[in-house]
Amino acid sequence: MTRQFLFLLGSSRSDSNTEMLARKAAEQLPAEVGQRWLSLAEHPLPDFTDLRHDSDHARPTEGSTGLLFDATLAATDIVIASPLYWYSVSAHTKRYLDYWSGWLRTPGVDFKATLAGRNLWGVTVLAHEEQEVADPLVGTLNHSAAYMGMRFGGVLLGNGSKPGDVLNDTEALARAKTFFAQQPPLARFPYES
Repeated sequence: MTRQFLFLLGSSRSDSNTEMLARKAAEQLPAEVGQRWLSLAEHPLPDFTDLRHDSDHARPTEGSTGLLFDATLAATDIVIASPLYWYSVSAHTKRYLDYWSGWLRTPGVDFKATLAGRNLWGVTVLAHEEQEVADPLVGTLNHSAAYMGMRFGGVLLGNGSKPGDVLNDTEALARAKTFFAQQPPLARFPYES
């Protein structure tokens, strides 16, 4: 399967620092690797309703839900580009991940088996100099990947607050040049050896 990257932009504003850093990393991908960029703010999902134990599940086909469902299934690599909001992913991003719970029960699609073995990556920009404050965001993405049997490439971290600040973070820009070059390991929960 030809690699197809899906970049999901979780910021509430366009041209965010997180998007800028993600685009710097994406510039390094080979030309034959597909890239699809979707803003979760421009394709909002309705509030998630947990229907896991109801019986009438249907494949989403319309609107943002159908678009994001199909784009997720088509991707070999999913990149969550979410700014650090209150020490975790943005509300747009969290809602998208919540939808995975419903998509697990979509008839005719084994969502978990389809994503198993594929790659999940993260990109975030934070205002703190201390990167460990992003640990909850990293944990959210790692644990989501572990549950789904996916590989996790980690999170590319950058620093910035005002628009364009991340372009002054020379260390983050240097890490962006090789971020997608690695083969991500299979994600594991902390309690797994």
